[in-house]
Amino acid sequence: MNGTVIFGSRRTDKWLPGLALGLCLTLATAYGQTLPQQMGDQEIPSLAPIIEQVAPAVVNISVQGSVATNNSPSQDPFFRRFSPPNGRREVQSAGSGVIIDAENGYILTNHHVIENADEITVSLIDDRTLDATVVGSDAGSDIAVLQVDPDDLLEMPFGDSDGLRVGDFVLAIGNPFRLRHTVTSGIVSGLSRTGINPQGYEDFIQTDASINPGNSGGALINLRGELIGINTAIFSRNGGNIGIGFAIPVNMARSVMDQIIAYGGVRRGLLGVSIATVTPDIAESYDLDETSGALVTVVGSGSAAEIAGLQIGDVIVSVNGEPIENPSELRNSIGLMRPGDEVSVGYIREGREVAVTTTLGELVVPGGEPEQLAEVDPVFEGAEFETNNASRPSFNGVAGVLATVVEPGSTAYLRGLRTADVITHVNRERVLSVDAMREIIDDARSVLLRVSRENRGVLLPMR
Repeated sequence: MNGTVIFGSRRTDKWLPGLALGLCLTLATAYGQTLPQQMGDQEIPSLAPIIEQVAPAVVNISVQGSVATNNSPSQDPFFRRFSPPNGRREVQSAGSGVIIDAENGYILTNHHVIENADEITVSLIDDRTLDATVVGSDAGSDIAVLQVDPDDLLEMPFGDSDGLRVGDFVLAIGNPFRLRHTVTSGIVSGLSRTGINPQGYEDFIQTDASINPGNSGGALINLRGELIGINTAIFSRNGGNIGIGFAIPVNMARSVMDQIIAYGGVRRGLLGVSIATVTPDIAESYDLDETSGALVTVVGSGSAAEIAGLQIGDVIVSVNGEPIENPSELRNSIGLMRPGDEVSVGYIREGREVAVTTTLGELVVPGGEPEQLAEVDPVFEGAEFETNNASRPSFNGVAGVLATVVEPGSTAYLRGLRTADVITHVNRERVLSVDAMREIIDDARSVLLRVSRENRGVLLPMR
């Protein structure tokens, strides 16, 4: 076993056993659990009956595989001796999984647990070991489905993660540091956490139930013994638990799992927009009362969004009647739908909220990455401009400020500006000269450019 083992010290804190016992009895009774132990004439609550019921559905996953190495000549020669240039390195890892269909032998786990696997072995609580195959895996949601021989297995029932509240009691079961079938307890510390995996689909449950390396793919359950999350990540300064762990809500995991089992992978719906966060400055610029929603910066040609009439500058605030608070929620909502699904999109334009219905296309970006989230950040380094004048009142038929040069790799280029773009508006104000453009920018905390590019409009958040 790797890692540092820390033994607890003896404590002499005083406490009130009657008060503690009364609280435990109240909590256990509220969840309808049996109280199997006695202390004198008082019954002591225990979580053991729940664990005994569900633990056989939690498995240990051992992975053997290889990863590509890219040893450039500049690397330290000492380390280069141990693996060939641009070769492969053997790896071993361990994680956890949850049996969710005993009849078919399906096991739910994390994508990152098995992504480099050549061989996968599943160990059960009764010491049986089974070879597992990958049914399918999805990097965007970090969900994978395995299959083993369905002989005498026990599955875990699904709960409803949409019904969770902050403060609900939860248990985490997994195999941290290869310590098989470890159980920890805590509460739901937060819901709908984002920013943990910005390139993925995020709606994490936060918990203080201890989650450590090896817990990935294991079960987060409620006190009814129902699966409500798949443990997936921790926030840590040193690799160990500090009371901030994250689990994928089971409702999201189940939606992805159903597609993996049906198709071997995930087919994601595509609205066809690039989006940005509605900052307070953008809200002020667009006369919005709130900073919620997702600002449309690009509308794809022929996309579901264009067919529905969405335009750059619209702020999407709902999908199928459910509020959209930020770009992550929009990506999650659309990305968990399927191509061909009909969807109602609510958006604000010129102070009016409008709802339209459209049919989603299919996201075909390799690896199933989410729609690109436009960044809202600095400015015009690396760009040169030309203004309208009497001899040239417009550029390609469009009046505005021409970007004559945008150097590849420059700040302006990375923010989306391109050579030959014609800037027509800055912060919704019409501009016809470089001086007018700079005058608006100098007084603004945020900068939104509307440009004409090959006869199409694009909205670029620059600062």
